[in-house]
Amino acid sequence: MQFRQQALAKLQSPEELDLPVRLARPQGWLALGVTVVVMAAASVWAVTGSVTSTVAAPAILTHAQGSYLLQSPVAGQVTAVLAKQGARLPANAPVLKVRTAQGDSLIRTVAAGRITALAATIGQIIQTGADVAAVEKVAHADDPLYATVYVPAENAASIPAHAAVDLTVSSVPADRYGVLRGRVKSVDRTAQSAQSIAAFLGDTQLGRQFTRKSRPVAVTVKLEKSASAKSGYRWSSADGPPFRLDSMTLATGSVHLADQRPLDWLLP
Repeated sequence: MQFRQQALAKLQSPEELDLPVRLARPQGWLALGVTVVVMAAASVWAVTGSVTSTVAAPAILTHAQGSYLLQSPVAGQVTAVLAKQGARLPANAPVLKVRTAQGDSLIRTVAAGRITALAATIGQIIQTGADVAAVEKVAHADDPLYATVYVPAENAASIPAHAAVDLTVSSVPADRYGVLRGRVKSVDRTAQSAQSIAAFLGDTQLGRQFTRKSRPVAVTVKLEKSASAKSGYRWSSADGPPFRLDSMTLATGSVHLADQRPLDWLLP
């Protein structure tokens, strides 16, 4: 009965056609206006804005010409070690003396450089072709250092010329001295195998380490110099570490890729 009386009352009341129709409350208009402004700003940013991204990859400090593995041309017993690790030697300098069936033989450097590792000791029996030393191709103590960053092949094409690179050096506390600054000098066109990396660095273990996940592309980075820093290179901190850097030091490189418009992410 209650619902029936309400229906009859509704029928008896006149239509309120002369009253204005309220489409939305003021709060609704405000929310709609804010939404329109935000969407317009987002559209402009998608077209004109840019997003910077980086790729992190393992790296190592080296000299420009890399290193080589010194191999024994003879088989026999090592009777003398004639060079010390860390020594800089000219080309054709004696490194080991080996006693063979034909008499004593000297193993000499192929090119001038610094002995970074000796793999032979007195009394050791070596075979022809055995690796006996790693020699870094550096003739002078003041030859500049470079960094080689082994970037995944799929990211290599996105690296612009002279891109900025930040290097976290393993022997330098980053929380205290910051990161080492550099710029991309060149990007290899082909992916590196474990053998090619080992040949350049003079270290088969590093060749396997840098290719553990995939075959990377080598990116050569020129370090930015600083006359006031003890290391001779520019850091994100004021002066960097109070010591010089050594070659064959491991690092992690953060390479800045080419900027992208947000709109590019939506386009095929």
